[in-house]
Amino acid sequence: MPNIKVFSGSSHPDLASRIVDRLGIDLGKVVTKKFSNLETCVEIGESVRGEDVYIVQSGSGEINDNLMELLIMINACKIASASRVTAVIPCFPYARQDKKDKSRC
Repeated sequence: MPNIKVFSGSSHPDLASRIVDRLGIDLGKVVTKKFSNLETCVEIGESVRGEDVYIVQSGSGEINDNLMELLIMINACKIASASRVTAVIPCFPYARQDKKDKSRC
């Protein structure tokens, strides 16, 4: 199996645990917290240099916070020189927003 790391966002840690159990690897260490102004802070707790990284984050619950957390995690992995970063999003929010419901004037 290639060198992969799987990290979980805060939206669905149980799903990420099931995925890594099935793959036979450990879940990556990540710490997410909120500053006093509710800004999200993410710290990747291990090296991802040259690794294929998968981030599991569903689009349920606090949708906007979860999406922002996912984007911050992706950015942190890219800055840390991950080879490739893939977002695993079982329920993708806003996916149906671009459909035309009524005619435009």
